[in-house]
Amino acid sequence: MSKKHAVGAVLLWSTVASAFKLSLRYMSPLQLLFYASLTSLVLFGILYAREFRPTRENLRSAYLGLINPFLYYTVLFSAYDRLPAQEAQALNYTWPLMLVLLSIPLLGKRPGMRTVFGLFLGFLGAIIVATKGNVTGLNFTDPIGVALGLGSAVIWAGYWLLNLRDGRPLIEKMFWNFIFGLAYISVAVAVSGEFSVPPLQGLAGAVYVGLFEMGVTFLLWYRAVESDVAFASNLAYLVPFLSLFFISLVLGERIEPTTVLGLVLIVVGILLGRGE
Repeated sequence: MSKKHAVGAVLLWSTVASAFKLSLRYMSPLQLLFYASLTSLVLFGILYAREFRPTRENLRSAYLGLINPFLYYTVLFSAYDRLPAQEAQALNYTWPLMLVLLSIPLLGKRPGMRTVFGLFLGFLGAIIVATKGNVTGLNFTDPIGVALGLGSAVIWAGYWLLNLRDGRPLIEKMFWNFIFGLAYISVAVAVSGEFSVPPLQGLAGAVYVGLFEMGVTFLLWYRAVESDVAFASNLAYLVPFLSLFFISLVLGERIEPTTVLGLVLIVVGILLGRGE
């Protein structure tokens, strides 16, 4: 059963880059985040209803919810709004490399030569994706979009490190994170004046994102990792490549050879860093 959970999570996560881009045709990044987060909150609320117990420990979600879903997805959706889906998802996938970098000052880890070489390869891959192969010229078609894509990876890596210290059950943690996160998102939407009911296509996309990027897929992945962490972790490396297939099929984007090359280098870099 654990393998089915892992396969299901990987397949669902492989579709979300396309869902982001399709949804953003009908709404702004903040609007997408609002409706997707509302969907996730309803899902986790239903699952958490029987065990609902407000405690002081749940106040931890006041800052975790600020990071995820609010800050992380605001930056990520803004990257997808500016970049082709294939570029945004590749840059976001550098988060394990960012995790290694952040672990050096925050956890006091000293990287060996293998890790350093992995970081070099991974970030070289990211530059190849962002410049479409023009590495020496560093000619970014959208520097802000690239910064947002890499920034989302930094934010997710930081959230992951903070999450290590949070021992609450997954559903409880996610419910309270989305309670606080949706409050921050609502304020941002109100201040920006972007609150409106989107077209049905956009709303359907936001519900899909809320269910299969932020909600159900996390539960599947959690069950898979609990049962067979090695299988799940290795299978996860298929996500960016399967995502390219869906991006090509659903969005009609021509997949650049440099994107594939860059992703290969990123994944190899992650594997080298993980293996030490």
